[in-house]
Amino acid sequence: MTFNYASQIIMAAFFFTLFSFCSWYEGSEILDNHWEWKHSTYFSGDHVIDAHAISDLDYFVYAAKFRPMFPVLMTLTASYIILLTGYRFFKSSIAKKALFLSSFGVLFLFAGGIVSNSPTIGGGIFQAIFLMGGLLLILAAALSYFWKPSWFKTES
Repeated sequence: MTFNYASQIIMAAFFFTLFSFCSWYEGSEILDNHWEWKHSTYFSGDHVIDAHAISDLDYFVYAAKFRPMFPVLMTLTASYIILLTGYRFFKSSIAKKALFLSSFGVLFLFAGGIVSNSPTIGGGIFQAIFLMGGLLLILAAALSYFWKPSWFKTES
């Protein structure tokens, strides 16, 4: 493991943790908004009658719906860690790297389809990020597989 790769992973993990705590804190606002319990408590169940019955994971759902800045940063940081790890595993094979990128792009497009019906501001932002990210990943996969400029050399 090179120092460059390890330092990137450590920094990304630090920022992911930081953004997770910020998202969790902002999502704890759901405890005060009892009218939103019916729509944002996917992990606690549909019939939450007490604030103590709300799961901590539902804080992230609420934050993603109504305060999406830190959940978006969490998603981007997690995606960076996954892409960095995939690049590290598949750097010797262009075909495997293209397959990895296109699979991740399809996963992003699928996630964009899942959140496409959300009426909240966070749902719209996540839909846009997932759709643009998925298209960019598929484009990157196609370019890395088909476009071989004369100056391009694969690492051995």
